[in-house]
Amino acid sequence: MPEPGQPASPSPHARAPSTPAPPDEPRTAEDWIGAVVMALLAAITFANVVARYFTSESFAWTEELSIALMVAVTMVAGSAAVARDRHIRIETFFLSGSPQRQRRLAILSSLATTAAFLIVFGLGLRLLWDDYRYEVTSPGIGVPQWWYTLWLPVLALLIALRAVQRLVRQVRSENRSGNG
Repeated sequence: MPEPGQPASPSPHARAPSTPAPPDEPRTAEDWIGAVVMALLAAITFANVVARYFTSESFAWTEELSIALMVAVTMVAGSAAVARDRHIRIETFFLSGSPQRQRRLAILSSLATTAAFLIVFGLGLRLLWDDYRYEVTSPGIGVPQWWYTLWLPVLALLIALRAVQRLVRQVRSENRSGNG
């Protein structure tokens, strides 16, 4: 319990999502991929704004590509959040329990995340196959839609694999603590 007038010490899990990774936290492939995708998204949007300003016309392909890139950056950021255990959860419920309960809830969370993204992976594969089989083309520039759809199952599988990595670490921690 903190002294009156003293701030409570923050939980290690209570970092604001907008804070950068601490220096001891290594950058993951997701960080670099996310940075590249965000740079592409900014460049495409800037090019479209400049084109509209000077010509009063818009590049038709920019919105289509921007939407695909936003989906990709969302999935990549989700993978980074799972890898760092920075996903959304009800902190009050999680932190109010004993360390054993926290470990078990973390394991349950990793299992649920893995299951959810394996389902997204399977459904994404079905969507990818349908786009390929029925030769669906994108509405803006007419390229095969599966070029965009491909990234949904790939990135969902990446998130599921990151969740499995976290699960393995949590189970090992549980076994080391003697509470398994």
